[in-house]
Amino acid sequence: MKPGRFEETRDGDRLVLAAVGAWTIDAAKPLDAALRRLSADGLGAARIDLGGLEALDTAGAWLLARTGRILAEAGVEVTIGGAAPHHAQIFDRVVEAGPPPLSPARRATPVDAVARLGKQVVDALRQGRDLLGFFGAVVVTALRVLRNPGRIRFVSFVHHLEQVGLNALPIVGLLAFLIGVVVAYQGVDQLRRFGAQIFTVNLLGISVLREMGILITAILVAGRSGSAFTAQIGTMQVNEEVDAMRTLGLDPIEVLVLPRILALVVALPLLTFFADIMAVAGGGVMSMMLIDLTVPRFLRQLQEAIGLWTFWVGIIKAPVFAFLIGMVGCFEGLRVRGSAESVGRLTTQSVVESIFLVIVFDALFSILFSRLGI
Repeated sequence: MKPGRFEETRDGDRLVLAAVGAWTIDAAKPLDAALRRLSADGLGAARIDLGGLEALDTAGAWLLARTGRILAEAGVEVTIGGAAPHHAQIFDRVVEAGPPPLSPARRATPVDAVARLGKQVVDALRQGRDLLGFFGAVVVTALRVLRNPGRIRFVSFVHHLEQVGLNALPIVGLLAFLIGVVVAYQGVDQLRRFGAQIFTVNLLGISVLREMGILITAILVAGRSGSAFTAQIGTMQVNEEVDAMRTLGLDPIEVLVLPRILALVVALPLLTFFADIMAVAGGGVMSMMLIDLTVPRFLRQLQEAIGLWTFWVGIIKAPVFAFLIGMVGCFEGLRVRGSAESVGRLTTQSVVESIFLVIVFDALFSILFSRLGI
C-alpha cells in the first residue's frame, strides 16, 4: 500500500486536489506539513477528489476536512467527492463530529442593553423573594426551637461565638483604633482654621458612637464571618453533607443556620462596644498629641458632647446587622450547587449582599432616628 500523498492540478482559478494512497495516522505528519503549504491565492473553485484513496482513517479524514474548511473560509468554492462508500462513511462521520460553523458576531444594540438591565432586575427581584422566603423559614424554625429550648445546640453556639466574636477582637480593635486616629487628625486639621480644635472630641465621639463604630465593625464581620458561613455550608453542600442531614431527619436550618446567626447576634454588639472604645482611644491619643489635651479634659469634653442615646443608637443597630449578615451568609451557602467554583462565586456574592443590606438598613435607621428626634 502506497503512503498517502496528494496531486495538485491547477487550471486558471480552479484547483483539483487528488488524494492518493493511504491517508492514515502513519502519514499524517508529512501530509499535514504539505497541506499547510497549500495556497488559496487566486483560486475561485477547488475540488478534493478522494477516488485515489487506498486507505482512510479518522486522522486522514480530519486532514482532508480541515483543508476543505480552510479553503472555504478563504472564499474558495469547495466540492469534495469521488470516495468509495466505506471511505465516504468515515469522512462524513468526521465532518459531522467537527466544530460547528462559527456564527457571525452580532453587534450589540441599545435593545441588548435594555434586555440585560431587565434580566438583572428580574434576577435581583427573584433573589430578594428567595431571601425573604429564607427569612421566614429561619423565623419559623427559631420559634419552634424556642418552644423546646432543649433543641438549642449550645456547643455549636459557643464554638461559633468564639470564631466570630473572640477571634475577631484583634482585627476589629486595630482597625477601630486607626479609624479613630484618622478622624481625630482630619478633625483637628479642619477645625484649626476656626480655632475650634477642642470640638474634635465632639466630632470623634458622635461619629464613632452613632455610625462609624457599628458600620465598620459590621462590614468587617460581613467580610470575615459572613463569607466563612457561606464557604463552610457551601463546602458541605458540595460534599452532600447537607443532603445526608436531611436523610437523617435533621433540619439544616436548625443545625447549621440558627447557631451561627445566634452567635453573631450576641457577638456583634460586644464587638461594636469594643470598637467604640478602641476608636475613641485612638482619637483621644491623636487629639492629645495634636492639641495638648490632658486625659481629664478629653474625658470631660467627651462627656459633654455625647449623651446616652448617642451610645445606644449604635448598639441598637448591631443585632439587626448581625442577623442580616448571618442570614445572608447561610442563605448563599445553602444555594451552592455542584462545584468549588460555585462556592467561590456565592461567597463573594454573600459579602456584597451583606454589605449592601447593612448600608441600606443603616440609612433606614438614620431616617427613623431622625423622625424620632434621637
